[in-house]
Amino acid sequence: MLPQESILRLDATAIDYIIIALYFVFVLGIGYLARRAVSSSLDFFLSGRSLPAWVTGLAFISANLGAIEIMGMSANGAQYGMPTVHYFWIGAIPAMLFLGVVMMPFYYGSKVRSVPEFMLRRFGKPAHLVNAVSFALAQVLIAGVNLFLLATIVNVLLGWPIWVSVIVAAAIVLSYITLGGLSAAIYNEVLQFFVIVAALLPLTLVGLHKVGGWQGLVDKVTASPGGGEQMSAWPGNALSGFNNSFLSVIGLVFGLGFVLSFGYWTTNFVEVQRAMASKNMSAARRTPIIGSFPKMFIPFIVIIPGIIAAVVVPELAQFKANGTGEVDYNDALLLLMRDLLPNGMLGLAITGLLASFMAGMAANLSSFNTVMSYDVIERYIIKDRPDDFYLRTGRWVTVAGTLIAIGTAAIASGYSNLMDYLQQLFSFFNAPLFATFILGMFWKRMTATAGWIGLVSGTATAILVFILSENGAINLPGQGASFVGAGAAFVVDILVSVLVSLVTIPKRDTELVGLVWSLTPKEQRTEVAVAGDGGWYRKPVLLAGISLALTVVLNIIFG
Repeated sequence: MLPQESILRLDATAIDYIIIALYFVFVLGIGYLARRAVSSSLDFFLSGRSLPAWVTGLAFISANLGAIEIMGMSANGAQYGMPTVHYFWIGAIPAMLFLGVVMMPFYYGSKVRSVPEFMLRRFGKPAHLVNAVSFALAQVLIAGVNLFLLATIVNVLLGWPIWVSVIVAAAIVLSYITLGGLSAAIYNEVLQFFVIVAALLPLTLVGLHKVGGWQGLVDKVTASPGGGEQMSAWPGNALSGFNNSFLSVIGLVFGLGFVLSFGYWTTNFVEVQRAMASKNMSAARRTPIIGSFPKMFIPFIVIIPGIIAAVVVPELAQFKANGTGEVDYNDALLLLMRDLLPNGMLGLAITGLLASFMAGMAANLSSFNTVMSYDVIERYIIKDRPDDFYLRTGRWVTVAGTLIAIGTAAIASGYSNLMDYLQQLFSFFNAPLFATFILGMFWKRMTATAGWIGLVSGTATAILVFILSENGAINLPGQGASFVGAGAAFVVDILVSVLVSLVTIPKRDTELVGLVWSLTPKEQRTEVAVAGDGGWYRKPVLLAGISLALTVVLNIIFG
C-alpha cells in the first residue's frame, strides 16, 4: 500500500478533476444508453452480432490496452528498453493476422457463442469444461491486475487507502457492464482508445523534448545501467533471460512470437468476443486485422515513455541502478506524468490511464460473464431455462466476477513488474490451449480424449517450469521462465495429444465439418459478398499483407 504522503502523489487541481469527472459521465451514459438495446442474452453477451468492423476493430485493440499494456509495457520499457517492442511486432501482429485470415471463419461461421463452445463441438464435454474453468480463472486473475492499478491511480490522486480505491474502481466498471453488457463495453472501449492516445501521445512528445530528442534519448540510455543495447530490439538478451544471442532470438520467436502470442490472440475469448460481435463474416475477419494497424504504433506511446522515465526520473534511475528506493518499474508512467505534465494535461493523462484500466477490466468481465453463463451454468448446472433467466444470470455473474477480482488484486500487488506475472499466467492458460486448438483444427485424427488430456498435460508442464524457476532449479531472469514454460507446455501438449489420439477413436468426418480445415468446404471458410463490403480496403487477406509488410519494416528500422 502506498503511504498517504507518497513520493508518487500527483498534484492534481480542479481542472484535472473536471476532466476526469466528464469522462466518467460519458462512460456511465454509454452504459445506460446501451441497456436500451439489450433484450436477449445474445444482445448482452455478443451485442446481437450487429456491429461494424471499424467499431469492433478499435474495441479489439482497446480491450488489450488495459493495465497490462499501459503500465506493464512502460515498466518493461523502463527495465529492458526497446526489446519490449517484441510484444507487439513479434508477439502480437502475426497472430492477430492469423486469427483474422485463418481462424475467424471457423469461429464466426460455426455461430458458437464462445471459444470454449468451439472446444465443445470439436472435442466434447471434458475438454470444454477444462477450457471454460481455466479461462474463467485466468480472467478474474487478470481483472485483478487491472483493478489493482486502477486503484493505485485513485490512491495517488486522492490518498485513499488501496482497499477503498479497489472497491470504488470496481463499482464503476461493474455499473456499466451490468447495464449494457458487451455493447456498453465495446462502445466504451472505442471511446477509451481515443482517450488513451490523446493522453499518452503528449507525454511521449514532452518526454522526448526533455531528453533532447531521439538521439538525446539514445545517448542517455547508453550511459545508463544496461547500456546502449537497450535501444536495439534484437537480440533482446535481458528480456529473454538468455546470455547467448542465438538462443535469445529463438526464445523470443518461438516462445513469445509463436506459442505465447498465437496462444493469446487466437484462442483468448476476451479478444475473439469482439470479432464475434461483428455484423457479418467479412467484418469479423477484418476486426483483428484493422486492430493490427494501431497496435504496431502503440509502442511509441507506451514503451518510449518508460525508457525516458528510467533516465530522467531520479528515483527510478536509482532503483534501476541498485534495486533500492520507494518506487519500482510499475511506477514509470506515473513518475513521468508527475515530473513533466502541467495541470489540465495531467488530468487528461490521468483520464487516459483510468480509461485503459477500465477497458482492460471490462474486457475481462464481459468475457468472464459469457463463459460462466453459457459454458458453465447453462451447460452443466442450470439447464433449459428461458433466455431471460440467462440474461439475469449474466448480470449476477458479472457482480460475482468483480468481487473475485477484488480478491485477486492482492496477488498483483506483490510483483514489481506486472508483465512478469501476466506472462506467467499466459504460459499456464494460453500456450497449451493453442497447441490443442491448432492440432485439432488441422489434424482430423485428433480425438476428444486427446483434447482434454493434452490440455491438462500442457498446463501442468508450464506450472512445473514455474515451480522449478521459483525454486532456483532453472535460472532464467527476466521473462525467460515464461517463454520456456510456454514452449514446454506447447510441445508436451502436442506430443501427448498425438500419442493419445493414436490409441483412441476419432470422430467421424461428417461430425467435423466446419471444425477441421481439410473437411470444411472453401465456401464455408470465406465470406459471402454483401452490400457495403466492396473495395480493396475491405479485403481481409490484402489488409493482412499490408500490415505484415509494415511490421517487417519496423523490425528492420529498430532492430
